[in-house]
Amino acid sequence: MPNTPNTIEKQYHLIETEKSKEIIQKAMDLAREEIPKGAVATYIPELSKIDPHQLGICIYPLSGEKICLGDYNVRFTMQSVSKVLMLIVALEICGRKKVFEKVGAEPSGEAFDSLVELDMNNDSRPYNPLINSGALAVCGLLLPEVSFQDMLRYAREICSDPGITMNEKVFDSEMKTCSRNRSIAYLLESKGIITTDVEDTLRFYTKMCSLNVTAESLANLGKKLANDGVCAITGKRYLSSRTARIVKTLMLTCGMYDGSGTFAIMVGIPTKSGVGGGLLSVSDKRAGIGVFGPALDAQGNSIAGCKLLREISNELRLNLFYDPEWNKDDDDHTVVNEMIDASVGI
Repeated sequence: MPNTPNTIEKQYHLIETEKSKEIIQKAMDLAREEIPKGAVATYIPELSKIDPHQLGICIYPLSGEKICLGDYNVRFTMQSVSKVLMLIVALEICGRKKVFEKVGAEPSGEAFDSLVELDMNNDSRPYNPLINSGALAVCGLLLPEVSFQDMLRYAREICSDPGITMNEKVFDSEMKTCSRNRSIAYLLESKGIITTDVEDTLRFYTKMCSLNVTAESLANLGKKLANDGVCAITGKRYLSSRTARIVKTLMLTCGMYDGSGTFAIMVGIPTKSGVGGGLLSVSDKRAGIGVFGPALDAQGNSIAGCKLLREISNELRLNLFYDPEWNKDDDDHTVVNEMIDASVGI
């Protein structure tokens, strides 16, 4: 069959680099206007010290030049983005069956640190591994199998960033203020989900959240996920195809907490956020994306980062559901768009 402008092959290529940079820069200018509407996380005292006006992005196509703009090399803590790393390792080491005996795979519709759905749900398992309760359950599985040093080495490798370290100040700050996560962990123990020492599990989880990365680190990880778990440069496989598919699916459906559905509609890129301001995005078969913007919206997601991804998702053909026929007669002032725009700041 002859190639046409609508073939998958055509759709999976980003537009040329210089044009892409122009589009991204314009989107960053628009995204910065959202920053005053957000605020940095204050419930972790050390995070309250971060400059909220920072914004950076790195896009790493499977083929082509890496594009880095703004504060892409500023280090920040992974926070909940680390849940992706923990899930990858748990699926690889413990297996899918064992992981999903401990945690579900459905969106929760509640805040990321909620106890409500965990306590009221007839199923003892947390809804998914990308909320705090689910990640703590995953940590309980990992603790007998790997050390924190093992996880640190893996993080450095899969993010292609030997400079990743644990931020001691953030770790200490979180451990002093983690009453809610401690409550969740002990509730999980009471339900038989966590069978390891609760305090050890909590420390392991908090250390992972305290890993210092950059937007470029996250783009490197995202690129491997976009390439079915394989490094496009070396050909080294970092995770199985099955694990890559599971992780990307959960990122799309659960990665942005109780804003996941709206984000999927408006942006269409599997993404995992963290309250440190990071966004890890995977444009499958296209590119890995890392964003840093510490001012957060009401859901705990980077307010400028979400706006930035929304602005570039279709223009750079990053949307999972991209189609070149889109937007020919698009009217952005429909009733549905107005309702969504009014409810979520992306």
